[in-house]
This record gives sequence, C-alpha cells and structure tokens, in this order.
Amino acid sequence: MVIADELTSPIPTRGGRGTSRSTPKFKFDKSLLGLLPLFLFLGYFLLYPIASIISASIHDNKHHLTLSLYGNLFSGNYRDAFTGSFKLAFYSMIVSGIAGALICWSVVKTTGVVRTITSSAAGVLANTGGVPLAFMFIAAFGQEGLITKLLLHVFHWDLYGGSFDLYNFWGILLVYCFFQIPLMVIIFTPALENLRVEWIEANESLGGTKFQYFRHVLIPVLLPSFLSACLLLFASAFSAFATAAAMSNGSIPLVPLFIGNLVNGNVIAGQENQGDAMAMGMVIVSLFVIAAYLLLLRVTRKR
Repeated sequence: MVIADELTSPIPTRGGRGTSRSTPKFKFDKSLLGLLPLFLFLGYFLLYPIASIISASIHDNKHHLTLSLYGNLFSGNYRDAFTGSFKLAFYSMIVSGIAGALICWSVVKTTGVVRTITSSAAGVLANTGGVPLAFMFIAAFGQEGLITKLLLHVFHWDLYGGSFDLYNFWGILLVYCFFQIPLMVIIFTPALENLRVEWIEANESLGGTKFQYFRHVLIPVLLPSFLSACLLLFASAFSAFATAAAMSNGSIPLVPLFIGNLVNGNVIAGQENQGDAMAMGMVIVSLFVIAAYLLLLRVTRKR
C-alpha cells in the first residue's frame, strides 16, 4: 500500500543515506523508584482509608448497597452538625482573615527585630492547638482563670457577669482565632511582600491618588491571594477536632465531634456506618474548597 510504503520509506539525510522511521519506545525512568516509598505511604495512609470509608458509607449493617446514610445528612442532628461546622468555619475565616491581613500589612512595613519576632511567633502559634490550647484558654479566661480574676479584682469587670461563656459557640470561635490569625499571617505575608514599589511610583507619576491605587492596583492584585488564604482558614476550622472536643465536651453540634461520637459506638441501630457517611461529607466539602483554592491560585500566578 502507498501509505505503508510512505511510513516505512527511508528518510534522506545529508550524506545521501536513509534512515527508517520507527516509533519511539517508552523508557522507564529509574529515578521514579525514589518516589516509590512516597506512593506507598500515600496509598496506605490516604487512598486505602478513603476507599474503606466510601465502601462503608454506601453499605448498611447487612452489607446491602444503600444511600440512606447520605440522606440522613440533610436532616435532624446531622444537618445541624454540618450547619454548626459551616458557621464556625465561616465566622472564623472572616474574623481571622481580616485581622490577619491587617497584621500582615503591619509586618511588611516593619523591619529588623520586630518583623523577625512577629514572624516567629506566628509560626509557633499557628501550630498550637488541641488540648494544650484549650487548657491555656481555660486557665486564662475560665471562670477561675487568671485573666478573669485579674479583670475582676483590678478593673472590677466581671467577665462572666453578662452573656460571655468560654464553652459555647462564640467561646470556641475565640479559641479558633488564636491559631487561625497566625496562620493567616504566614500564608498572606508573601503576597504583600511581592507588591512592587514601582507601582506606587507609577501611580503618583500619572497623578493617581492613594484611593485609586488602592482600588485599581491593590485590590485586583491581592484579592485572589486573600480569598485563597481565607479558603485555607475555612478548611482548617471546618476540620479541627481536638480543640472543640476539649472545650465543648460534645455539647456543640459540629461534624468532627459527631464523627468522634459515632466512632466511639454511640450510634443508632441500623446506622452503624453513619460516621463514614459524615466523614465522606467532610471529604466532599474539602474537595470543593481545594478546587476553589487551586482555581484562585492559578489566577494569582497569572497576575
């Protein structure tokens, strides 16, 4: 055939000789063997648990396929748990995002020891959580806490004289902001550091005001980075467990606390796998957050 002859015909070279055209062969890169431990680690500690949770969430206690466990997530206490987690994560994201951005702006304007101390403190506080963080706030702001007694005896201000309660929703929100604000400082400071002085000079040379610089330069440049940082804060607050468990003793409806109760055996007959369905609900929410974060990150890199 003509086509076959063309494919197998020699290709002329400068020396007049021809070389037959051959399909490229796949060569295995031996350097990928160094990633094998990482793939095994991810497969055993990430992919395998997720596959197990998916399988358990779509089977009842008699191993029959069912989606009723997912239907329960939209009613009753399970819906309240997701609503509570969304509210806590959203309010924490707003408060920590704004407060952290203001601190970032102050940090990039300073130099020397103050900037170093602030950055180091943010790195330490962002990784402080769980039971130690709950104990710190109870020892400081509890009914018998040090700061509570100090405010009462020195300033004659009874912190618990009104509606303040460290162990309710707003108290946990306060505790969450303790590690969320430093996290915002860490992830948003590089975006402010990348602002160029030439932009300010160009705005002034063209007769622009500070408000115009803020509106037409700062907001378009920093908004994708700010929103992506806020998404990370949302995911961090939505999935936090140990701090809320130590502060509320399970009295506040939150998804991680409900999952902990279900894993411990506090289940309704016929709903033994309800915790797996709630865990998959958290995974789905996390996937949406990650997708939005990657999209904003791509926009930021294009800028």
